[in-house]
Parts: sequence; C-alpha cells; structure tokens
Amino acid sequence: MKLTKILLITLFFNTFAYADKNMKIGTKGKESEVSRTIKVVMYDNYYEPSSFQIKSGETIKFEVENAGMLVHEFNIANKMMHMKHQPEMMKMVENEILLVDSIDKEKMKKMAKMDKAMAHSHSNSVLLEPKQKGEIIWKFDNAVNIEVACNVPGHYQVGMIAKVDIN
Repeated sequence: MKLTKILLITLFFNTFAYADKNMKIGTKGKESEVSRTIKVVMYDNYYEPSSFQIKSGETIKFEVENAGMLVHEFNIANKMMHMKHQPEMMKMVENEILLVDSIDKEKMKKMAKMDKAMAHSHSNSVLLEPKQKGEIIWKFDNAVNIEVACNVPGHYQVGMIAKVDIN
C-alpha cells in the first residue's frame, strides 16, 4: 500500500512538472530588449512567414498586418492554450463582438466589464480587423512547444498556424 502511494505521488508531481514545462511560452518583452523585428502579414487563413526561427531568450518585436478580408489573430501560445482560448473567441462571435470582417469594440468594452475574457487584452496576442496593424514584443525565455495561431472560430482548424522553432 505504501509503495502504491509513493508511486501515485511521484506520478502526480511528474505529470504536473511536465505540464508546467509545456505551459512555458515566454513573457511580455520590453522595447529596450528587442534584438530584432519580424514583419508578419496575415492573409485569409495563413501567415507570411509561415514559420519563425527564434533563439532561446531572444526578445522579438512582431509587426503584424492583417492583409486579409477577415478578422484575424496573431497569438503566441502552445496548442493546449490555443484550445483553451478558442471557446472564448467563440463566445465573442456569439455575442456579436467578433464579426467576420470587424470587431465591435464598444460592445467588447461593455462585455469585458462582466467577463474579462471578452476584453481580448492579452500581451501574447493581437486581434486585427482587415487592413489594421499591430505589434507584440515577446521574450522567448523558457519557451517550449510554441506555435503562432489564429483562434477566430474555424481559422485554427483550417491551418492558420505558424511554426516556431526555438534553438
């Protein structure tokens, strides 16, 4: 019985250590620490470039432009985080905040008072209407298993994902 408890406790802690490692996506970066700028163009359901080569610990400024006809998101996360974020994005669609080609920012402000997820004010993400530009400064410290993706409903599923290789 005692051995079973030890095995279960070991398994429990190893599982959470592994999950914690996979949750590491980096941190919001500082302008003064930017080592380079990467220009990213979002088209309808793909990114250009479609992959990123990042050095571990590097701070990157992403200048993001939505050249598509639809609303798109540039979100730095791991797959599990994207899956968790997608229902929030669907809720924005259901509440008519997130429309096909626009974002109702007034409704977003009102809804955010009741549900902070509706504010979409994440430092690892930018949500843009067509022809809009935005930026993210991100430090890839302790980052593993990262991908850039659009979590607007249906976009991730059709492959609006960019690979991030961290060396």
